[in-house]
Amino acid sequence: MARALDPELLAEARRIQVRADRMVTDVMAGGYSSVFRGSGIEFDEVREFAEGDDLRSVDWNVTARQGRPFVKKFVEERELSVLFLLDVSSSMGFGTAPPGRGGRRTAATTAALFVGCVAFAAARNNDKAGLVTFTDKVERYVPCKKGRNHVLRLIREACEPPQPRARTGLAQAIDFAGRVQRKHAIVFVVSDFLGADAVDALRRLAQRHDVIAVRVRDPFAAGLDRAAGDVAALPAAGLLHLVDPETGASSYLDTASARVRAAVQANWRAERQRLLEACRRAGGDLLDVPTEGSVADPLVRFFRMREVRGARR
Repeated sequence: MARALDPELLAEARRIQVRADRMVTDVMAGGYSSVFRGSGIEFDEVREFAEGDDLRSVDWNVTARQGRPFVKKFVEERELSVLFLLDVSSSMGFGTAPPGRGGRRTAATTAALFVGCVAFAAARNNDKAGLVTFTDKVERYVPCKKGRNHVLRLIREACEPPQPRARTGLAQAIDFAGRVQRKHAIVFVVSDFLGADAVDALRRLAQRHDVIAVRVRDPFAAGLDRAAGDVAALPAAGLLHLVDPETGASSYLDTASARVRAAVQANWRAERQRLLEACRRAGGDLLDVPTEGSVADPLVRFFRMREVRGARR
């Protein structure tokens, strides 16, 4: 039985669709196609040998029949599959600014916008895209398909609000992705990675796929300093009452204390470093996407980094 579509959800999906489509500029789409290439080559045609051709490409059967040398021509297998593993646990609903103010979004809305941007770039390159949403279990699976209409469905699914009191668990989602996505794919794991044991899970996923961990965080929750590219200091805002959205546990934090602020900043830095090292050990990459500013900007920087790294190899 089909689900009833919430009008507010549809309106949010349309807003994200428009913004994501606008963000997929020629620069971003070009970066996507140059970084993510097909996984192999396929036979195209046989043609006569020309000066400079590799002798290893000679088709000896055709050459013997025709009495003159012919070579096999191959082309890159361009088509790819892009799979998003999207965290929809309770913590993804966090945001320190009301919607529409200061250009800041919740982690969930930013994640949906990220999915839209990359999925549109994939569609422009005639690639497939699919989606797995997860908490501590798999919530929904949309198989990889092509086309803009399919991208719109992915955006609608990604706009579903985070599950109440649901924890983050990567293991089940990654094991599920390994079962349903047998062919090599580009896998974006989109999460705030709060409370997630990512090391073993990412390693298992990277054995077959190209894995990019996309850490979506509100600057307050991540201590992100977008200008400096480092963690920022926690502001001195006095006594804060904090509640864990996934467990309901509460605590108080005295941000008036310089020692407390320094300890929080050190924890922020250590947490990101642990995730970065987990990605490196797994053979994947880490991409930070803050909940303010353009989602396309960190994506373009990421594409350029991958291009430079690929050129050095």
